Amino acid sequence: MPAPPSWWSGLAAHLAAHRHPIYAADLIATTARLLLHAESCDPRSLLARAKSDAPELVGALTDFFRTHGHLDPPPPPRLADRRATERRSRRIESTPAPLRSQTEKFAAFLLLQREQAEHLGLRPNQLITIEIRLAAVRDLALHLHTEGHTNWASVTTAHMESFLALNPALRASRLAGLRQFFAYAHHAKVILHNPTDPITAVQHRGFHGPTLTLTQQRTLYQRWTTHHDIHPHEAFIGLAALLHAATITELRQLTDTGINPHHHSVHFPGRSLALPLDDATWTALQRCQEHRHQLGSDNPHLLVTRLTRTHHGPAGAAHIRDTLAPTGLRPRILRSTRLLTLADELDAKILTTSLGMSYAGVAHYRPSPNLTKPI
Repeated sequence: MPAPPSWWSGLAAHLAAHRHPIYAADLIATTARLLLHAESCDPRSLLARAKSDAPELVGALTDFFRTHGHLDPPPPPRLADRRATERRSRRIESTPAPLRSQTEKFAAFLLLQREQAEHLGLRPNQLITIEIRLAAVRDLALHLHTEGHTNWASVTTAHMESFLALNPALRASRLAGLRQFFAYAHHAKVILHNPTDPITAVQHRGFHGPTLTLTQQRTLYQRWTTHHDIHPHEAFIGLAALLHAATITELRQLTDTGINPHHHSVHFPGRSLALPLDDATWTALQRCQEHRHQLGSDNPHLLVTRLTRTHHGPAGAAHIRDTLAPTGLRPRILRSTRLLTLADELDAKILTTSLGMSYAGVAHYRPSPNLTKPI
């Protein structure tokens, strides 16, 4: 190149530190060929050209330019919205064709309802709630299609009862979604009556998921504090979830800026207060930092894998779950066990402030008061 750009030496050093030497050399050579035919060495122009002429360069160049301040930081990720859209599409497409049209219109109605609630400052339905509603309609449509139904107008209360009886554990959840669907269909004059009106379902409030006994908790604590041959990530994830009710998102997003070595505390994203760690969890955290140092990564996140060591992004949620695979448990079981204890011993306001949870979320784990008969 007759006039290398000002960032050329920095790119070479960045690739040498974050890529295999052979791969780094190929990237350097390809970038040089791209620059020879480029009209400008501006990072934005170069990335635009790379997307069409050398797609293999886009990831490495974007990471370098953003790390060294040549590009603006990326916009807030919308990956969750895209995945939610794909999940809704799969539920609609798996609905039998004769009953699919109204299911698709119902999905559009739920999304419009959510958008209107946001504009009015009300509490909109979560995307996962919409998916649960569509899943209930899809399952009912599959059940009806096997019995020969080709339209929603022929559905009766007896058909609804036979469908809800297939899975009593999901009766309340499915009925809530189907009530909303048939109310929408009745308003749209697709059906003459709502077949869910006479149906009821007793819904047990409070948490009823799996938890660990005290003996199981002690066994896990001993494993993560005395067995130094296990992976550092397993020990920290397990202790943080079991002792401090950490979520998968909090563990993934924890970076160096949230770690205070002087006070042995961490500030999980989403929580308003810093959390002092016990000696065992702090030791596991230090082992994770040593593991990251051995990988030679400048990724600021605490939990760095061989895939994320080459960039600054967080580890995936699957890594958090897979790390605990040797114990046969999921992080949510450890977290739920701790939340039940905290909700029983502490005031709800303290939990909402310290854990960044809503009052309804905390109340879900609080024990139900004993009911007395009226005199």
